[in-house]
Amino acid sequence: MSLGIIFLSEIFGTAMLTLLGCGVVANVALKGTKGNNGGFLMVTWGWGIAVFAGVFIAAKSGAHLNPAVTLGLILNGKKEFVPGIPVDFLSTITYFGGELTGAFLGAVVCWLAHKQHFDAEPLAATKLAVFSTGPAIRSTGWNLVTEIIGAFVLVFVILTFGGTPSGLGPLAVALLVVGIGVSLGGPTGYAINPARDLGPRIAHALLPIKGKGKSDWSYSWIPVVGPMAGGGLAGIVAAAAPIVFTAAQ
Repeated sequence: MSLGIIFLSEIFGTAMLTLLGCGVVANVALKGTKGNNGGFLMVTWGWGIAVFAGVFIAAKSGAHLNPAVTLGLILNGKKEFVPGIPVDFLSTITYFGGELTGAFLGAVVCWLAHKQHFDAEPLAATKLAVFSTGPAIRSTGWNLVTEIIGAFVLVFVILTFGGTPSGLGPLAVALLVVGIGVSLGGPTGYAINPARDLGPRIAHALLPIKGKGKSDWSYSWIPVVGPMAGGGLAGIVAAAAPIVFTAAQ
């Protein structure tokens, strides 16, 4: 195991995650697609399957695919991310870099796959929604709270039952993501992953998308800060939970 393998594993896994995840949003939202108006439930299941595929692909690196998961592992007190890769500054930056790069690349390929429908779609907001999340009701404080809660649930369950997404199992993580989506996804679109939102948002800003409008950078910090806070808090609570349960017994 090497940091190079970790980097590539996270790139390919996160790219598959955002390709399929952003892809299901494109299929539901963009004008003229076969899945147009498929609904939010189709989106949540699509994201679950995207996570399933991404975790399988990135199993060698533990399949973080998400900086909030990486941070949760650190604050949980893990000594190694995977056997042979100690938790330190360089390995952490490698995970973060692979996750963000993969998310960007997956979004670019999603755009290529749906290029004609992006051109046909008249609404700039709909095009942006394929790449990044946005709130149903814009409220900085409450949107942040929602993202913190969603990411906390994701990372806490992973740490409690599996240690890493690949340890919990691809299907289990996929169903967990679907569950978070249908339960907590309505207010903000449940980014629960800074790379998943930031990487595609950067792609939206850079790609020559016809009539794309702005990338809503004023909101962009919420799906980054919220999941990082939720994931970090989950790491701390998950570390304390065995002590609390043992004391209670």
